[in-house]
Amino acid sequence: MSGAVRSAGRARDTVLMNSLRSAPTLDEVAQTAGVSRSTASRAINGGLRVSPEAQAAVDAAVAQLGYTPNRAARSLVTRRTDSIALVVPEPDERILTDPFLAGTMRGVSAALGGTDLQLVLLFARPDEQPGRIVRYLSSGHVDGAIVASHHRDDELEEALLAARLPAVFVGRPFRPTPDLLYVDVDNVEGGRLAARRLVEAGRRRIATIAGPQDMTAGVDRLTGWREVVQGAGLPDDAVEIGDFAVAGGAAAMERILAAHPDVDGLFVASDLMAEGALRVLAAHGRDVPRDVSVVGFDNLATAASTVPPLTTVQNPMVEMVRGATDLLLELVGGRGDEIASQVLSPELVERDSV
Repeated sequence: MSGAVRSAGRARDTVLMNSLRSAPTLDEVAQTAGVSRSTASRAINGGLRVSPEAQAAVDAAVAQLGYTPNRAARSLVTRRTDSIALVVPEPDERILTDPFLAGTMRGVSAALGGTDLQLVLLFARPDEQPGRIVRYLSSGHVDGAIVASHHRDDELEEALLAARLPAVFVGRPFRPTPDLLYVDVDNVEGGRLAARRLVEAGRRRIATIAGPQDMTAGVDRLTGWREVVQGAGLPDDAVEIGDFAVAGGAAAMERILAAHPDVDGLFVASDLMAEGALRVLAAHGRDVPRDVSVVGFDNLATAASTVPPLTTVQNPMVEMVRGATDLLLELVGGRGDEIASQVLSPELVERDSV
């Protein structure tokens, strides 16, 4: 090694050591604030058992000295990681193509923008063994979790209850309890709104493309549709199950036309599936709405650009995601004694498909 290289290395090391020595310490913060080291630590790590006067003095000392807390040491004191998980037990290709899931991800990230919390994204890997996400959440890596697009067999509900990890679901869990909070739209009422609109339009052979029956949204929207159709004295046997995706909606529409060629009304449990269904109806020469009236669910951006523009049920995604994030922040902050799950009301958005 040349002398020039050794000299440069020593100079770099000297700069680094001087930088480390010049970084203010917790002891210096305490001395500047005129409080004990333990009081300064409590004030910096959440203000527990600290008087307003001491808190103000420590805050001023931190600002004056430019003190930055050691996150590892802080974690040992507070037992917190300053990380929140967004759990979406779906493969990543589904998340990238589904506007609802992509919007959920953006919404949670935006809601955490005014905090110091980091967002950890947990997706399902193709062909992964069950339990990977559960093990991660149970191992103390995050302070809480928001769960979206969950399925009956994900094991997340039981695992989160057992781990006593603060969690909020976007969408009703299958077994909601006071310890398992959620924010959802009233999906049963949304199914009723869609079916009622089709009955009012004079449709007598009303089919539905329901969502997955291992998801509460799929179950509840089908329940609401069936209540209204049966109440109107109409047959309720024209039911096909889809996957909340365009291709799944198209395949389900083909099956409906094959089994029930006289269908004249259709409720589709997501706008993406409705987009696929509309393409199949057009390919079969069925005019919408003259031959078949169609109502979707979600009111995604795609609903206004289908042919024809889609009448649909508003799913208040922004409000749901914001509400779920706010609830979780309350839980993580220890202020969850009086909070409860929230159910928002759906609305019918009229366009040209009915």
